[in-house]
Amino acid sequence: MGWRRPILLNCLLGCAAALSVLVAGCGNQYRPVVSAINPVGPAGQPAKYAVAISSPSASSPGLLTFVDFSGDTVLTTPQILSNPNYLALAPGGSQGYVINSAGSINEFAAGSPTSLLSSDIGQSTLSVGSSPVSITAISLAGTNASVFVPEPALSQVAALTGTGSLEQNIGVPNNPIYVVGANSAARAYVISEGDKVTPSTVSSVESGNLAVSSTIPVGIDPVYGVMTADGKRAFILNKGSGTVNVINVVNNGKDLAMPVIPATGTLGQGPVWADLSPLTNQLIVLNQGDGVHPGSLSIINIPLCSTASPATNPNCDPANPVDAVGFGTVLATVPVGINPVMVSVLQDGTKAYVANQGNAAAGVEGSVSVVNLVSGTVSATIPGISSAAATSDTNTTPTEVYGHPTTIAATTGTPTGKVYVTSSDNKFMTVIETDTDTVTTHVNLQGLGVRVAVTAQ
Repeated sequence: MGWRRPILLNCLLGCAAALSVLVAGCGNQYRPVVSAINPVGPAGQPAKYAVAISSPSASSPGLLTFVDFSGDTVLTTPQILSNPNYLALAPGGSQGYVINSAGSINEFAAGSPTSLLSSDIGQSTLSVGSSPVSITAISLAGTNASVFVPEPALSQVAALTGTGSLEQNIGVPNNPIYVVGANSAARAYVISEGDKVTPSTVSSVESGNLAVSSTIPVGIDPVYGVMTADGKRAFILNKGSGTVNVINVVNNGKDLAMPVIPATGTLGQGPVWADLSPLTNQLIVLNQGDGVHPGSLSIINIPLCSTASPATNPNCDPANPVDAVGFGTVLATVPVGINPVMVSVLQDGTKAYVANQGNAAAGVEGSVSVVNLVSGTVSATIPGISSAAATSDTNTTPTEVYGHPTTIAATTGTPTGKVYVTSSDNKFMTVIETDTDTVTTHVNLQGLGVRVAVTAQ
């Protein structure tokens, strides 16, 4: 029995050692775990659209083209009234309206374009002989009217509901051409162009009863205007005077501190269009010039005293703020192309895009000027071309704007925003990406371009 004890002991010691190694190995051994990592692409673009109207021919229906912002693809092309001449979208882009000079108006929902058919386009008729020239879609408190159509031949404005039915006709002075307003503002202003020789007026239309409460003198040949989103100030562009009238909307009269932004070397010749840069408190005014030499873009400072001011400035009433220091100062006037007709501003305040109709040189048939609003300089000029051979479906000149540009609409986005350009002498809409300011594609509108807008800026 004596010889068995060492053997048994050795077995026990050996098993204990093996178990010790096994346990130690289980506790310390690293076992890698492989987890699949899905690729991360660019951030999804918001659901917004470019909306363009075009006219295939004088005798055929017009077309309404929706283009997806994220993919530049055509989503739908329902038919609209023939010979359309103006397009407007309601704030927020949910509803759209189109008119023609014969006095017809289309209404359509713009929120879900993939399901929009020609049969979904509503049509109404304005007053006989109205000859409408523009549309403004804004909601004024206390009324069912949300669409305003000047009827210059009748010296009135048709105030319509969102479905196109007439709420009332508003009588105004001679030759009304545009309604300036903002959602929930106390009032809107009707620009009457007058005789283009003597100073004209704008008419105050009150929210609620849509009555004309007063007429305010402005300059010669007023053609366009904008109102700040807070409804505190309106700006009227006088093409004949070369000036901008400033209206205090709350007081319903001329701005006391800066009633007129003058033309004495600060504004260029013939202001015709404007846009607002709300983040930088700037009014961007496009000056047409003489049609032979370059026009210009004026960057104008328009700050009001802030809502934080009353504690230190009892004169600053948040409901009716006064002009801040520097209001009305022209920060820069930037030369652009020949015969500029429209400007659209990126809402982050970085750039403005100008549609120039005029020929700058041989082979440059119109252009788009890109203005850096921070430096006050032109950062890029994109030439246009109009010949049929160069602007066909074969896309032989992919980096140029097609046609002589007439309307333009810019919108921000990540990683890039987009700029859409239509031309009255070309059936393609040009798309420009704002990160590189280069043309990326041309969208066939199947008819000559009339106007473009975006559902969100």
